[in-house]
Amino acid sequence: MSEVLVVIGAGGMGEAIVRRLGAGRQVVLADFDERILDRVTAALDGDGYRVHPWKVDVSQRDSVAALAGQASELGSVTAVAHTAGLSPVQASTAAILAVDMVGVAFVLDEFAKVVAPGGAGVVIASMAGTFATGHVPAEVEAALATTAAEELIDLPFLAGPGLADPGAAYSIAKRANQVRVQAASLAWGRRGARVNSISPGVISTVMGRRELAGESGAGMRAMVEASGTGRLGTAGDIAAAAAFLLGPDASFITGTDLLVDGGVVAATRHGGS
Repeated sequence: MSEVLVVIGAGGMGEAIVRRLGAGRQVVLADFDERILDRVTAALDGDGYRVHPWKVDVSQRDSVAALAGQASELGSVTAVAHTAGLSPVQASTAAILAVDMVGVAFVLDEFAKVVAPGGAGVVIASMAGTFATGHVPAEVEAALATTAAEELIDLPFLAGPGLADPGAAYSIAKRANQVRVQAASLAWGRRGARVNSISPGVISTVMGRRELAGESGAGMRAMVEASGTGRLGTAGDIAAAAAFLLGPDASFITGTDLLVDGGVVAATRHGGS
């Protein structure tokens, strides 16, 4: 039976993960934007990858379930990488919560049903979620981790004035990704599979460059300059982390978050010491 790699999100990180891990596998590449999906599929096909494009709306469970079903029909789903998301300069609070938070919950739920024993998944969270650690009350984190996916958007604290700003919504959604993966690792484990999250820093993708050009860009550049590496990350940096977590060398790692930020969080917390 063929091995299947599922990559949700055809942007820079998604394409880099396909190029890193897709050789010799059936690749299901999913995205909401059909123009991007067609362009990236054509480029990958031309380079010899076996790509099956699929339009998905991760904010809708039925759409995610159909994607999971399609992937399992192609073979053994051994690797799942969820990279799709919206950033604060791209979308409203409501859209960010629907896609970045609820969408991840749907993906974790539906692919827990089809991932092969010995398989693994990764969810792209963000260092924004790591910065939120300690600022989100324990009871809120518990609700974000375990509330049924369809009920997440109705949690009372998500309707508060503090989340009117898309940047704040993005941070809480990405913290939700991190804790949701922790909780989901139990269901994935019952399938004999693993799941982890990756929290990138400032990455030079189309989305990342749009953020750098926005209102928060100057602050982001200052954090990068103060970091231990002093550079922007690349899609390849994230693909390398995904390859590790999805591969056999990480067979004892599940339910955790890997911070891949070039040292930005460390510099922000300890730069003055």
